[in-house]
Amino acid sequence: MNLLRAILILFVSIKAYADIDVMLLKNYENQNIEGWVMSEKLDGVRGYWDGTQLLTRQGQRLSPSAYFIKDFPPFAIDGELFSERNHFEEISSITKSFKGNRWEKLKLYVFDVPDAKGNLFERLDVLKTYLSSHPTPYIQIIEQIPVRDKAHLYEFLKEVEAQQGEGVVVRNPHASYEKKRSAHILKLKTAYDEECTVIAHHKGKGQFENVMGSLTCQNHRGEFKIGSGFNLNERENPPSIGSVITYKYRGVTSSGKPRFATYWRVRESHQIK
Repeated sequence: MNLLRAILILFVSIKAYADIDVMLLKNYENQNIEGWVMSEKLDGVRGYWDGTQLLTRQGQRLSPSAYFIKDFPPFAIDGELFSERNHFEEISSITKSFKGNRWEKLKLYVFDVPDAKGNLFERLDVLKTYLSSHPTPYIQIIEQIPVRDKAHLYEFLKEVEAQQGEGVVVRNPHASYEKKRSAHILKLKTAYDEECTVIAHHKGKGQFENVMGSLTCQNHRGEFKIGSGFNLNERENPPSIGSVITYKYRGVTSSGKPRFATYWRVRESHQIK
C-alpha cells in the first residue's frame, strides 16, 4: 500500500510539474492592432524563470550553469533563450547540455513579467528596476516598438525576414499576462514556397496505416521528407514518383533543409521521365 501511495504521489507531482501555464500566441489574421507594440519573434527555446528554476514551455526543468542564473530575479520572468538568428539547433542543444561553458552563448530575452501588476511597460519596469541593482549579461529585455499602422508592421516583418529572422510578435500592451493562448499576443510570419521532385513514398502509421504517411522529396536543398499538409484523398492517391510538387516552409535549418515543410499542391505540367 505504501508503495502504491508513493507511486501515486510521484505521478501527481510529475503531472503538476508538467502542466506549466504560460501565455501562448495566436496568429495575426488582420486583427485591429491600433495602439499595439511589436518585436522580433526569436527562434529559440522558450524559457520561463519561476523565481527559483528555469523551465521550458512544457514544464521541463533546464540545468543552466550556476553563473548563468546567479543574478536572476526572485520573481517570474518569461522569455526566449536565444543566441543569434538561424541557430535554433545549437540553441536547443545548449539547453539540453550540462556543459557549463556552453550556456554563456545564450541570453534569456524577456518579453514579460507574469506576476507583476500594471500594463506591459509597467511590468517590464519591475525587471528593469531589479536589473539596475543586479546587472547580469544573461538577461535582456526585448524592445517593444509601437506599431503606427499595418504598413509599419509589414515593413518591420520584411526587415526581420531579410536578416533571416523568424517573424514578428504583436501584442496589446494594455492587456494583462494571460496564462493561456491569448488573443492579445499574435505572431506574424511569411511562409515561403518552392518546388521539389517526389522520389519515394512511405507508409503511414496509426490512423494513416493503410495510406501514405509521408514522402521523400529532392531539390537543390537535397533530400527531405514531407509528412503534413495532405488530405485523406491525397494520402490515398499521393503525388506520383517523379512528379514535381510545391511545398510551403518557414525558413531553413543550419544544414540548409526547409523547416516545417508542408505539402501544397502538384505541379501537373512537369514530370521527370
